[in-house]
Amino acid sequence: MGKKQPSLESDRASQIDQALRAVERLRKEALQLEGKFAETLQGTAPALRNSACNLMHYLAVRHNDIRNLQRDLGKLGLSSLGRMEAHVLTSLNDVAQALCLIGKRPVPEDLKQAPPITFDSGDAILATHADAILGPVPADRKTRVMVTMPSEAAGDPAYIADLLAQGMNIMRINCAHDSPDVWARMIKHLRLAEKKLGLSCRISFDLAGPKLRTGGIETGECVVKWRPARNALGQVIAPAVVSFVREAPADAAAAVGVTIPIQGKLLGKARVGDCMVLTDTRGRVRSLEVVEAGPDACVCHADRAAYVIPGIELKLRRKDRTVGKAQIGDLPPLQQAIPLKPGDILEIARGNILGRPALLDDAGKVTRHALIGCSLTEVFRNVRKGERIFFDDGRISGVILGVTYNRIRVQISSAVGGTAKLLGEKGINLPDSDLKLPAMTVKDREDLVFAVRHADMVAMSFVQRVEDVEELIAALDRLQAGQLGIVLKIETHEAFKRLPSLLLSAMRHYPVAVMVARGDLGVEVGFERLSEVQEEILWLCEAAHVPVIWATQVLESLAKGGMPSRAEVTDAAMGTGAECVMLNKGPYILQTMEFLCDVLNRMEAHHNKKTAMLRKLSISDLRKPRDQQ
Repeated sequence: MGKKQPSLESDRASQIDQALRAVERLRKEALQLEGKFAETLQGTAPALRNSACNLMHYLAVRHNDIRNLQRDLGKLGLSSLGRMEAHVLTSLNDVAQALCLIGKRPVPEDLKQAPPITFDSGDAILATHADAILGPVPADRKTRVMVTMPSEAAGDPAYIADLLAQGMNIMRINCAHDSPDVWARMIKHLRLAEKKLGLSCRISFDLAGPKLRTGGIETGECVVKWRPARNALGQVIAPAVVSFVREAPADAAAAVGVTIPIQGKLLGKARVGDCMVLTDTRGRVRSLEVVEAGPDACVCHADRAAYVIPGIELKLRRKDRTVGKAQIGDLPPLQQAIPLKPGDILEIARGNILGRPALLDDAGKVTRHALIGCSLTEVFRNVRKGERIFFDDGRISGVILGVTYNRIRVQISSAVGGTAKLLGEKGINLPDSDLKLPAMTVKDREDLVFAVRHADMVAMSFVQRVEDVEELIAALDRLQAGQLGIVLKIETHEAFKRLPSLLLSAMRHYPVAVMVARGDLGVEVGFERLSEVQEEILWLCEAAHVPVIWATQVLESLAKGGMPSRAEVTDAAMGTGAECVMLNKGPYILQTMEFLCDVLNRMEAHHNKKTAMLRKLSISDLRKPRDQQ
């Protein structure tokens, strides 16, 4: 045993030397990168300059694969550099000093000098920057909650007051919807609720950006269908509710169920217990019982399905006689969809051309391919053969076969369910294409004029290049709104690839934040990579001390349907790695707010960014199992 001891000591000394050389090399590269970008760093906002340097240090380190070094440091009982994001140079210095000490080597003087950002100050700087743009953290949790406003919020002050009372910290207004008049009413309701409840809430405006969407589709027949609800045995368990109303649109506002406008003076004659009788498009006689009657509308119950079109005659029957007649008035045309399956060809047309499904002959052979429009002409200049294209959040995907001045030919490669229906106004993603689209549109500039008077921050959609960020900062300067916070929405593959450059450009302005728009981003980078990509965004932003908003489809099933999925609960818990979590609108938003706040509160006791926080576990007590109490 005595003969092996020197060998063990020699191996340990060699291990220390090797680790020390590796750490010193990382320190050197970090400082070299800072020096290389010295001019760029000088252009950042004073409050963010040290943070920008720290970002440079982190990028230099992560340009290397340091997994072997991490394992060696762990064997020596030292920090493995796994939590260095907020204070890179301090982490490297301290590990280097520790290696010198355990290796009984003198500590170089430059290692003894404290860098501008220390362990304590790194986390504090990020917290300060988050407060500056997102507002102070709530008393009961560290993660703020942002909520998207639906159009109905403009006419419902109680809705916004309830959200504020439930814990909303930031009200998000999406400029892709509604108008300044509607937004102004939302803001008015918020300000009144703040005064009443003694709470404060920030306001964020999302600029819509260029709309890369499918165009409209040719409408179908003007037909309306109703049918009762049936059980598994085909028995009626609830009748269809049909409201017959006067043709004036205003009269339909109070209607329930399926709404059918009618001509003539039949409505004033209807009484409860009467029947509306008609023959539908299939030649089937249908009788509907009147359950509510008034001068401008009557509500009927139907226990049989029916299809009706304008001009169909209605008879009001009372017992065995007809007491009035009328005709069905104008009906809205059916919204068409384009069915697509793998192997199908879809043509994308330049301009506001109405889409249409493929045309088949009697043998089922395609004589005319399906067509959909796209109004963004830049797309036709920038896409190339062989590039991928996705529609409707990735439900339909394809490969570009060819491009001409006014057509893009796509072969469908996959569709959810085997055959999926493509509708108008659905998103298009082109992850392989270098789309030279300006992030700010004419509408965005107009909306920005309103936003700077009311918002605390504006979010830039479809940001992809440094020039996009510079354009937004310049627009704010022209409007003398340099104090307004800016949020970069990372929603494309190009934005993710250029994130370090985008961050450095945005850090010329203060304050700044990043939103991880995971819906589009998942389609762009591939859902199999989304977990990895969103983690990398969190790490880079922490290194830059830039707060992050965790967005898109958080607890969406709960907000829209009243029940969360298991995967969504886990996803929401990951929101504790960000400084803010965004919820989209939905009928169950109040329950979703309560659920999310509870999840965040619980998980914050266990995690701080990448660090596990080892609070006392109730299940660790073996002395008093529940069944023995």
